Amino acid sequence: MSEVRVAVVMGVSGSGKTTLARALSDAWEATFLDADDFHSDEARALMAAGKPLTDEMRQPWAARIAADLQRRVADGARVSLAFSGLRRLHRDVLRGTGLPLRFLFLHGEAALIGQRMRARSGHYMPVALLDSQFATLEEPAAEDDVVVLPVDLPPDAQLHLALQALAAPL
Repeated sequence: MSEVRVAVVMGVSGSGKTTLARALSDAWEATFLDADDFHSDEARALMAAGKPLTDEMRQPWAARIAADLQRRVADGARVSLAFSGLRRLHRDVLRGTGLPLRFLFLHGEAALIGQRMRARSGHYMPVALLDSQFATLEEPAAEDDVVVLPVDLPPDAQLHLALQALAAPL
């Protein structure tokens, strides 16, 4: 059995992906990546204007992330990736790399996540798109490489559970 090399922290905007992925990068000694950094300027502008992206718009984004993950793991790195992963299609692009990865799905209620989004500043994703994020989300209930973490846990408890999940055999 191989060890996990890529931790994919997934969930809707505002679920805490970046917070957990950053904490993991320190505790798990991994490179932190934010999938938002792989969006094109056009995609960012659309989302900032309150327009959700289509699957077709997200496909090249997922492919850029997959290629970067392959390169980094080939160079010996572990990676902690904050990635919405709303659609199985896009999760499957990452799975298609053949890399040993595990998804950590931050799951929670829209009301709590919306409250968090309203409290943060400087993010391009408006709270108005949260409903479309939940509508787009294909929950990974039957996907064996996904561990569900509640969004309402304290960050240290989430990190503890995430580290346990990453230590478990693939």
